Amino acid sequence: MFRLLTLAALLAGTVATSAIAHENDVSITRQGDALCIASNGSPDHDIGSFPNSGNPHSFQAQNVSVCVDATPTYTGQMTTETHSSGISVTGILFRPGTADYYDASSPRGHSRDPSSGWNLEGMGSADALGMDAANAHVDHRGLYHYHAVADSFLDNRDDSLIGWAADGFEIHYVGDQAQSSWQLRDGTRSTAPYGVFDGSYEEDWEFVAGSGNLDQCNGAMMGGDYVYFATDTFPFFPRCFMGEVSSDFTGRR
Repeated sequence: MFRLLTLAALLAGTVATSAIAHENDVSITRQGDALCIASNGSPDHDIGSFPNSGNPHSFQAQNVSVCVDATPTYTGQMTTETHSSGISVTGILFRPGTADYYDASSPRGHSRDPSSGWNLEGMGSADALGMDAANAHVDHRGLYHYHAVADSFLDNRDDSLIGWAADGFEIHYVGDQAQSSWQLRDGTRSTAPYGVFDGSYEEDWEFVAGSGNLDQCNGAMMGGDYVYFATDTFPFFPRCFMGEVSSDFTGRR
């Protein structure tokens, strides 16, 4: 059973890190009504080899700094337009989705051209995107980011709190105690790339209320508070938000 970590306890101490291949450097501070997380963009565990066959970019430690609402309010108004879902307690961004779409004209089979309507799903296309064992890879700037949780990240945690969403609500991981209500569609795709709905594309999934114990944004009540959950199945991290999203998570990055 996971031990719940309070924000006060986290702010009072130093976030535990484990320097293996890279030194994780993170600070978490309360600044008025904001909770601010800053890091060197380097995780507290080994990372894979970059570039690789699915990812042409090299890892680059760099400044990551975001602030979120320290006392978020549930608005019930869903927001979806963010560049990242949130940030981990170690200062690494959560980015479950991708900006790539099926593109038969591209040598890689996908590109930033959205005209096909089939958005490449990060974990469903993990090999094609060069994910490492931590379900993460790097972007064009070398920024390391997670598409889902993995043992290499969880092994360094002794509590359920793993980070904060773009609107400031906590993100927890509690294993199969939290079940996503997103399910694979039945049948096959009606346009190219055709084939059965196997999770390779975001549109392969549909929300089926009540099929799990989480809402559309992977949220639920825990201990009297609304929080989000990271899950082992789609959507992995919240991809929509029920609070006011910080401006640090909107726009292009």
